[in-house]
Amino acid sequence: MSLSSAHIAAIRTDYQLAALNETTVGNDPFAFFGKWFLEAQAAEVIEVNAMTLATVDAQNKPHARIVLLKGLDEKGFVFFTNYDSAKGKEIDANPYAALVFFWQELERQVRIEGSVVRISEEESDSYFASRPEGSKIGAWSSPQSQIIEDRSILEKNYSAFEQKFSGNSIPRPEYWGGYRVIPNKVEFWQGRSNRMHDRVVFLRRVNEWSNVRLAP
Repeated sequence: MSLSSAHIAAIRTDYQLAALNETTVGNDPFAFFGKWFLEAQAAEVIEVNAMTLATVDAQNKPHARIVLLKGLDEKGFVFFTNYDSAKGKEIDANPYAALVFFWQELERQVRIEGSVVRISEEESDSYFASRPEGSKIGAWSSPQSQIIEDRSILEKNYSAFEQKFSGNSIPRPEYWGGYRVIPNKVEFWQGRSNRMHDRVVFLRRVNEWSNVRLAP
């Protein structure tokens, strides 16, 4: 079967699982996100902490990829990467980002926008120490986002660092660590029938949050 625009346009899903209103979400977007996250876990959403991270480079060109949420507190949403990667350079040039969670099993989406800062070295060290040994060696082995001749480069690097660190603790590379997205906008989206979706967005003004309903 060949793929056509008509075939793609005919794909439709009618969302009917739940509803959402301004009262339900309460007055704390972090608390409500936590509630939805736990419900997504209970629904056995695959890679429940997977999120699209969108950034903009120095030429104002947007870029997006999937990363994993690895921390959440009253300050924001934390993920980890190589500081010298494409996303790291984009954040250096333009320290703002957007995140999107899509939990298909619950017909829900969360959109987050805000500024991005590096977390402390102590926080990055603590998380790196919790990673499996193979992931630690992988962080040392991959010149992330750089062009390489073929996969053998990675395999040779991995083997060399595996030998170097054999029997020893593996420190965090100085070029690897965490970022925190500090939101000023958090939108909760619940799919509804006939594309009449529920959208409630939190907006931060100074240190206070307010929420409003948006048309779908």
